[in-house]
Amino acid sequence: MAEIGHNRGPSLEGGLSWRRHCWSAAREQLLPVLPIEVVRLRVKRAQALGLDYKTYAGVRAATGHDVVAFLFSSNALRVSVLRPAMPVEREVKLVAVQAGRLALAVAPLTSGLLEAANPVLDGAWPAPYALAGFGEMRDKVRAALGKVPSDQVILVGDLGLERDWCAAGRLAAYLPAERYFG
Repeated sequence: MAEIGHNRGPSLEGGLSWRRHCWSAAREQLLPVLPIEVVRLRVKRAQALGLDYKTYAGVRAATGHDVVAFLFSSNALRVSVLRPAMPVEREVKLVAVQAGRLALAVAPLTSGLLEAANPVLDGAWPAPYALAGFGEMRDKVRAALGKVPSDQVILVGDLGLERDWCAAGRLAAYLPAERYFG
């Protein structure tokens, strides 16, 4: 007779290799097997977004949705008040992206200057201040997104504090700029 709380599964007394086998078998049964046509379509979509397949598949698995837009910090775009236009290689990558291209202008850069100097962007808004509270961060990120669902947007940032914007805005994922543009 099994004790209370026992799931009647195999005993874990068998050793490390047996436990590894049990967990691997359970994980394989849990993960869905996608038809090859679906995988091919998702690989093409990942390329159209400028993402590697592993990153794209992770976002799809976590949110259950496709990526419809990117939200870039002005730091990730390598722009400033003195150089408001992004470097050519970053602009070339953004032109090829088949999704929305939004930006947050970190002070002292203004959103108007950022948008005027970079016509490839679909829009720019002021970024949350460095020491902003969670509510203020959420409001600034949501204002930038407008009617775009937040769980379908990836934030591309360059500083650690920008990672908090992702949590505040309930965005799909955060990508460091070097990983996205590198």
